Amino acid sequence: MQSDRIKSWPADERPREKLLAHGAEHLSPAELLAVVLRVGQGTFQKGVSGQNATAFAKQLLNQFGGIEGLDRAHIEDLSAVHGLGPAKVAQIKAAIEFGKRVSAGKLTPEAFQSSADVAAHFRPLLTGKRQEKVVAVLLDGQNVPLAERDITEGTPTQATVYVRRVIEEALRVSAAAIVLVHNHPSGSPEPSAGDDDTTRDLLRACALVGLILLDHIIIGKGNHYSYNDNGRLEELQNE
Repeated sequence: MQSDRIKSWPADERPREKLLAHGAEHLSPAELLAVVLRVGQGTFQKGVSGQNATAFAKQLLNQFGGIEGLDRAHIEDLSAVHGLGPAKVAQIKAAIEFGKRVSAGKLTPEAFQSSADVAAHFRPLLTGKRQEKVVAVLLDGQNVPLAERDITEGTPTQATVYVRRVIEEALRVSAAAIVLVHNHPSGSPEPSAGDDDTTRDLLRACALVGLILLDHIIIGKGNHYSYNDNGRLEELQNE
């Protein structure tokens, strides 16, 4: 009977060796997670007795609904799994966050050309969040990003945007324009009445200090809503 220990597998079937030989892109989600679980120790010691890291990784992915589910899971929920100590939970969360940041960094345009550019840039950072998170993108006169500022993080259904803080951050970096971005944890990007109120208030505040609100973009699951593209920005400006 073939042993279930990873070291007994052919080298090409061991996740770490497979990664080094062929690249991380050739590993399955379970194999990638297995590599993370084994970081810092020669063999996997914390899993269920007799279970190797890859089998344990598959179990975790099934239990939490894949990588996205592990990202959404609370630390307490992961820590409650037999075989996951604090160090492994931290490694999993850190690895997923690192991947999201790298993914977001793939799009580093000299200037945003459309709402789709902005949505593509922020989707990896905002997708999977359990709460609404609001980010202000501060741009110069050529629409080149000068800075990104986290404004607030709210409940799963609503985030309170502090218009004054958005304006202060924009003036601090001498921005000419602002794009407001936030996510909807429900997955639907359709704007709420509260989103309209926030956009209207920010439009008025920008007009008072000579700033331009270029857009308010809501990130959903696989899609987005742009106030500018849908003509809603102009409607609110004329109310």
